[in-house]
Amino acid sequence: MKNILYVVIPCYNEEECLKETTKKLKEKLTNLIKSKKISEKSRVVYVNDGSKDKTWELIKEINKKEELFTGICLSRNRGHQNALVAGLLTAKNYADIVISMDADLQDDINAIDEMIDKYNEGNEIVYGVRNKRKKDSWFKRTTAEGFYKFMKFMGVDIVFNHADYRLTSKKVLDNFEDYKEVNLFLRGIFPLIGYKSDVVYYERNERFAGVSKYPLKKMLNFAWDGITSFSVKPIRLVLNIGIIIFAISLIMTVYSLIVKILGHTVPGWTFISCSLWLLGGIQMLSLGIIGEYIGKMYNETKQRPRFIISENLIDKGD
Repeated sequence: MKNILYVVIPCYNEEECLKETTKKLKEKLTNLIKSKKISEKSRVVYVNDGSKDKTWELIKEINKKEELFTGICLSRNRGHQNALVAGLLTAKNYADIVISMDADLQDDINAIDEMIDKYNEGNEIVYGVRNKRKKDSWFKRTTAEGFYKFMKFMGVDIVFNHADYRLTSKKVLDNFEDYKEVNLFLRGIFPLIGYKSDVVYYERNERFAGVSKYPLKKMLNFAWDGITSFSVKPIRLVLNIGIIIFAISLIMTVYSLIVKILGHTVPGWTFISCSLWLLGGIQMLSLGIIGEYIGKMYNETKQRPRFIISENLIDKGD
């Protein structure tokens, strides 16, 4: 029995890419169907994440012309991770296996064949992993690889150089649905789910058109969300710093008393001033880190929906 494959692609202002992406994926899925690797019921699902351009109009136009393509539209922009979750949880109701990828053609679609082969070998999750970063700038390459290493150091189980290009089975997605957190970091969640997994290495291409939806500021926020969603080490670091500073303060108190008793008091304006600034800065930093965790707890306890689907073309098409 041939497996039904759904390819989920989050889209935010991707009208410049969609026609070429549709052309490439149509060719790929058609060949996979002809070679009997996947079912003819397989589809590509574009997820419109509140785009401000004509992305959704283009998706609807593609849906009318191409049987293999469909889409869902979110009620407003919810961010890449939430849009991806919306697509995954929708697609699992129709598919046996789901592959997530970006719309900009940077993910090598030829890796899909090997992902399916790995799934047929018994793997429930197959991670797409970049084998090199030669096309990245020195700054981006250094910061990206540093991010993965730092996440490992912070205790987060993450696949090195893996973004969100992955194959997951319906079984995995059924379990993933039980993860209700609002602060999403999918690269850390899927390794937590478990099941047999493998990797497929590929070379990431240049973006076909448009601009990156992840500038430096967003990448830093994304990295911070990943750390604070999966590791308590920052809070433990604050505790350790507090213990060290408390120990130093005790030593300095004893020292100050001894100097006072011996009558060798010296005006210590510089020392006091520097100490106050140092302690004040550490306190503010500590409060900020703790506040970040409290803020995440606040968002989780509200249990608001991560996304709202305003229009679904899948049922209309089938």
